[in-house]
Amino acid sequence: MNFLIFSFLIFPFFPVPIPFWGFYGHTLLNRQAVFSLPPEMLHLYKRELRFISENAVNPDRRRYAVKGESEKHYIDLDHYGDSALYHLPKYWVQAVEKFPEDSLRAHGIGPWSAYLTLLSLTKAFMAKDKSAILRLSADLGHYLGDLNVPLHTTKNYNGQLTGQAGIHGFWESRVPELLVKNYSFWVGKAEYVPDPQQTLWETVARAHSQVDSVLRIEKILTQRFPADQKYSYEERNGLTVRVYSRAFTHAYAQALDGQVERQMKRSIKIIADFWYTAWVNAGQPELMDLDQPLFEEKNPKPNPALKVREH
Repeated sequence: MNFLIFSFLIFPFFPVPIPFWGFYGHTLLNRQAVFSLPPEMLHLYKRELRFISENAVNPDRRRYAVKGESEKHYIDLDHYGDSALYHLPKYWVQAVEKFPEDSLRAHGIGPWSAYLTLLSLTKAFMAKDKSAILRLSADLGHYLGDLNVPLHTTKNYNGQLTGQAGIHGFWESRVPELLVKNYSFWVGKAEYVPDPQQTLWETVARAHSQVDSVLRIEKILTQRFPADQKYSYEERNGLTVRVYSRAFTHAYAQALDGQVERQMKRSIKIIADFWYTAWVNAGQPELMDLDQPLFEEKNPKPNPALKVREH
């Protein structure tokens, strides 16, 4: 997701996306996931709730500064054809044996990378390294949230191939911005995931199955709404910017029948489940006595040489 949208850069022909899933949304997903954890974990995570929430956006900050970060946020399943989910190896070692690694990275390594982050979190639990536990938990929550966004699973990630540029921010930012007050985010208690890799690919498959409706419904509604009713203008940080109108947004959300809310809840659920699974796989270490100081990740300086895919 595009972290720089938070600066509200204005483009002349497309509506400015509001940073929700791309900024506040990630903090919300991590925050909500904490309250699904068992008491043995909740003591640490609730005490460090601010850290877990605020650092959920760090992977987006790193996209513009760290080589190899951007590709961790998505996977272009349609690059591999209609049967991608059947012939793409679920394990990274097998994937690089079947496809050139640079090609895999060019089209996103989201599910493989999320699993490696889970393994790193498990090792951090084993070492009882408080800073690493919280940092990796925040990162893992971000990556899992991204994999639940349908447009993170397609090469048409912003509708740029179908004349629908701006739909990425519309789906993940504008819709929840206007409707989140009506969402219910309780997902129950965290559960152990016996096969995390399979679960990751099921998550990607479910998100990808919704790409068609995300794009098709927007196109249908665009034919019904005149341009002056599809878009409106609102003030952002003292600037007047073009956004999708409230009427168009509500019509889109209604046609999607709660899709955005469901995907947010699925994000919260898998985040809590994966944190819990890492802790269990580490032997359920005692977390009450972790009192090491936390090390905040500094905002990295953008690297102009990096080619970052903009959502």
